[in-house]
Amino acid sequence: MDAKKVSFALMMGALGNVFFAISYYTGQIAPGIALDFSLIAALIAGFYGGSTLGFVTGLLAGALPGIMFGPLGTGSWLGLIGLPIGKALTGLTAGLIAESLSLGRKPRSSLLGIPATLLAYVPEAIFTYAYFSYLMPLFLAQEIGTAVIITILIKATGEVIIMSVIIAALMGNKGFNDFVRTFFPKARSAPEATATEHLKRG
Repeated sequence: MDAKKVSFALMMGALGNVFFAISYYTGQIAPGIALDFSLIAALIAGFYGGSTLGFVTGLLAGALPGIMFGPLGTGSWLGLIGLPIGKALTGLTAGLIAESLSLGRKPRSSLLGIPATLLAYVPEAIFTYAYFSYLMPLFLAQEIGTAVIITILIKATGEVIIMSVIIAALMGNKGFNDFVRTFFPKARSAPEATATEHLKRG
């Protein structure tokens, strides 16, 4: 990655941790279960910067969640590793989806923001289930009840639905896309703006 991509990953990673801190301390649901919107950073990086940048940003954005749900929570050292990996999977998948659907290169691509975000979370959802069902019992000798796992997955799905609306709105926002374009001159630009440019050229 070049310097601009590295700086963008660092910025998004820091932003993801800020989002987590705000949602964590204002959205406590139960002991060890709280809202977490840090994934927004990984999604933005993946959709705009590609799979590699999305993966790296996901690892960075998962640092504080990994600490809070790991050593300071019930996940011990495993949470410090597992949570960043889960978020990295979403960033990676977001990049792959964006590339396959040519997001930002087609008119009204922002309409795909919601389904693309939901699809991007699927690998992390599978990893999350495996983490609680198999990894925690194997490495930490902690048995997590099925009801708790379902509650966590339902909570996460609700968060992703909210984030998908935010992502779709950002994709259709010219100001945000212009800002991202300063880091990626050839990045996926605002879909609506791109369509207008084509009309002007025609």
